[in-house]
Amino acid sequence: MNKILALAVFLLLIWKVGNSQTDITWNMGMNISANTFGNMHPRMALDGMGNPMVVWGRMSDAAVMFSRWNGTNFTMPVKLNPTWLSVASASWMGPDIASHGDTVYVVAKRSPEVADTNRIFIFTSFNGGNTFNAPVELAFIADSISRFPTVTTNEFGNPIVAFMKFNSTFMDSRWVVSKSSDYGTTFFTDVKASGWGGSAEVCDCCPGALLSQGASSVMLYRDNNNNIRDIWAGISTNYAADFSSGMAVDNNNWMMMSCPSSGPDGVIIGDTLYSTFMSAGSGNFRNYLSKSSLSGGALSAVVNLTGVVPGLSQQNYPRIASDGNALAIVWKQTVNGAAQLPVLFTNEISNGLPAAYDTVDLDDITNCDVALSNGKIHVIWQDDNSQTVKYQSGLYPLFPIGLPEFSEEQISIFPNPASNVLNISTPYLRKIDNYKITDYIGREIMKGHQLHGNNIDISLLQPGLYYLNFNEGSENQVSKFVKL
Repeated sequence: MNKILALAVFLLLIWKVGNSQTDITWNMGMNISANTFGNMHPRMALDGMGNPMVVWGRMSDAAVMFSRWNGTNFTMPVKLNPTWLSVASASWMGPDIASHGDTVYVVAKRSPEVADTNRIFIFTSFNGGNTFNAPVELAFIADSISRFPTVTTNEFGNPIVAFMKFNSTFMDSRWVVSKSSDYGTTFFTDVKASGWGGSAEVCDCCPGALLSQGASSVMLYRDNNNNIRDIWAGISTNYAADFSSGMAVDNNNWMMMSCPSSGPDGVIIGDTLYSTFMSAGSGNFRNYLSKSSLSGGALSAVVNLTGVVPGLSQQNYPRIASDGNALAIVWKQTVNGAAQLPVLFTNEISNGLPAAYDTVDLDDITNCDVALSNGKIHVIWQDDNSQTVKYQSGLYPLFPIGLPEFSEEQISIFPNPASNVLNISTPYLRKIDNYKITDYIGREIMKGHQLHGNNIDISLLQPGLYYLNFNEGSENQVSKFVKL
């Protein structure tokens, strides 16, 4: 049995692979902006209402661009950096974004690297990205060289920023973390978060990822232990005041003499750290998902995302997001010469990942990102053919709160998804006494008495996932539907 097949069997046995019950209903895709605004390395965060906000780099003038969803479309992109501040970006690295309600943080590295070795800046908005304050420089970097800033927020809405740091001769590469307690106005002296893999240095051209949940913070990074370039995690349990422990989240034992320029991403769900990354430890460039216990400080499983795919030559740049127990992963892969954008999704990660992935785009993608909120998935990607940042969203079913299990054998509804009218089919023309429509958490949206013409007008409902509750004599039945 070869390694890939063995990993696929391991996934089936350990992760309890899900099924098609978590299908996504995709909406029409779109360009976020014209190609004159650039498209390098897009990154996304959601505001308090679940609307996407996107940043990316424009290489023609070393700019960081920002656009947000206003309810009907994306706003005209704005350049965040002033003329004196040139921002470093490429297809594999660039500015990063995080949010907490209507507070938005964007971090960027000033370029050129040789002339501005120690300068990282943060842009802050307190109104959901409508306006941004002047950039604030992170202090205490001193004469060190810095790279690859990434940002998250703690539970109070304050920013935590991580970046790679070197000495003045480009040696002693390590990941450090600096936090703020005044919403990005000032920052504490950075603390070291790497060094847990028995190596003095990290992989010096690989971006990292910083995660936060409650008092826990996790710094995910690629190590360089005598050219073994596996993924490690630095762990903090005191709001990033220090990182007192660490663990391996990758067991591929990948030895590579040059830098792969590819980093990890991750999410925390309860006590579990899910990490995704690329490795060629098997001899092929493939993406993986690992599962680790934060409290136990131990890796429990590492699995390939896809197993055998006909025509697959390589995978890279995976990104992961979660909302509750829902989890999604997007990445780039090349199949028969075409650069594709797949997505793996489950609305209940305790049931594992599905056996097959969906595909968002079939060609010309380079880098991508994903976010989840309230039954909606958002995907963005760098499209090299159109030279734009593209966006697509979809709806997925959530497990309703307080609603009973149901069978659709007695009553059926169609079409589903529906735009304006739901048609109702009942066995033997039985009478429906009452009905109501609730949202995914059980809030009543509309109700009625007896069906007229076996249909319900839903044209006034907002797009989303709903539950149609029937009262048929003494029996209650529930059917779910999607409003387009």
